Amino acid sequence: MIDLFQYTFFQYAILGSLLTAIACGIVGTYIVSRRLVFICGGITHASFGGLGLGFYLGMNPILSALVFSLLSALGVEWVSKSHHVREDSAIAGFWSLGMALGVIFIFLTPGYAPNLSAYLFGNILMISRTDIIWIGVLAVLVVLLFCFFLRPILYTAFDREFALTQGLPVKWIEYGMMVLIATTIVLSIRLVGIMLLMSLLTLPQITVNLFTADFKKIIWGSIGIGFAGCIAGLFLSYSLDVPTGACIILIFVLLFLLAKAFLYFIRK
Repeated sequence: MIDLFQYTFFQYAILGSLLTAIACGIVGTYIVSRRLVFICGGITHASFGGLGLGFYLGMNPILSALVFSLLSALGVEWVSKSHHVREDSAIAGFWSLGMALGVIFIFLTPGYAPNLSAYLFGNILMISRTDIIWIGVLAVLVVLLFCFFLRPILYTAFDREFALTQGLPVKWIEYGMMVLIATTIVLSIRLVGIMLLMSLLTLPQITVNLFTADFKKIIWGSIGIGFAGCIAGLFLSYSLDVPTGACIILIFVLLFLLAKAFLYFIRK
């Protein structure tokens, strides 16, 4: 297996795993802490509409999925805050709309039906230099935002009324975080795909949360578990000759179960 490191595609996979673990570790901690997992799922599945539109128009499907996800994220925030619609209802609407449009556009795409497996289930071994650059820019942006604006983000997330009394631009922070969540989701699709992406943004975080409730510690632990799980998933995929994305999620689930079992026996 050591020989794998001499191949460029495997080096890209390792680097992509690290950068994705950083971005998803930080953003996922915010998602889990704010209990926004349902929003995460809604944006993830709404992006399918963008993928279908990209195939239909003959453009980069990731770019069209990004635009569609951003519009969906902002739409959920706008509808739930401005039109007195329950947030979960708004999410369900955009979730269904995205999936329906995706199916329609893919059906109308001329020629052979596009291969969706890499987008639905992920294939980190197929990521390119361009993918690395994009996820690298995202990781740097996420790190800088949380380094310089951690307190305003946390105040807005956990005590909106207090944040308003402190004169913080609460509405802009909320919209900005939704944009960041949507961007992270779309740029991580290559790793595990639409169907499994929610696990990448939640399982490492809830595993660390079993041991600590400190926001910063959850971030560091999530990044570590995320990267370790990706590497283990890569080798497991190579050994069993099965899809990488599914192996990565399987590792995350096993780590969570092991953590629960460890705490159970310690407390017993």
